[in-house]
Amino acid sequence: MPTEPEFQAVIFDLGGVVLGSPLPAIAAFETDTGLPRRFIAKLVIDGGHNGPWARLERGELDAAGFTDAFSRQGEALGHPVDAASLLERIEAATAPRPAMVAALGQLRRAGLRVAALTNAWDMPHRKERMDRLRGEFDCFVESFRIGMRKPEPRIYTLACRELQVAPDATIFLDDLGGNLKPASAMGMTTVKVGVARQALTALERLTGVPLSAESS
Repeated sequence: MPTEPEFQAVIFDLGGVVLGSPLPAIAAFETDTGLPRRFIAKLVIDGGHNGPWARLERGELDAAGFTDAFSRQGEALGHPVDAASLLERIEAATAPRPAMVAALGQLRRAGLRVAALTNAWDMPHRKERMDRLRGEFDCFVESFRIGMRKPEPRIYTLACRELQVAPDATIFLDDLGGNLKPASAMGMTTVKVGVARQALTALERLTGVPLSAESS
């Protein structure tokens, strides 16, 4: 008798996984604007669940509201931040990785369901940019549209519900360990993405689906 495959779905983060990582752009922004190294990360972490960055990703602040709040947060620590320019740099840096996009189609043709699960915010050209990718996925979950963000457990539950799969039949790829922990705790198999080629090799091993070994 045929058996049910171990995995039925793969969930992908976008920035740093399917798209280029924003981290080099953030580091370059800090250098170019005279900010201390990892200052942006400090502001994000210090802000926590209710800080400007988290509120931007949940859609509670628009880009203009975030720009004001994030700059004031930095100014309180002695370093005002041109947050509008920061968002523009991140947007410019997150272009699609062709090998990852190709893998989406290969997985779907093999019978697996595929989702995007991304912490994101609205920008003037975001819909146009994302519409080019949206058709590659069975579902497309953007934090700012639904009022929740990684690493809140409920957003992973939502993604599984949209895919109609159990967490333990799901693989989740993200470039941030903090976003992987809740997924792992609820039973997902997780892959931390650094180099795209290595992530594809791990995904190929888990699914048994031959995937492109090239990275961009």
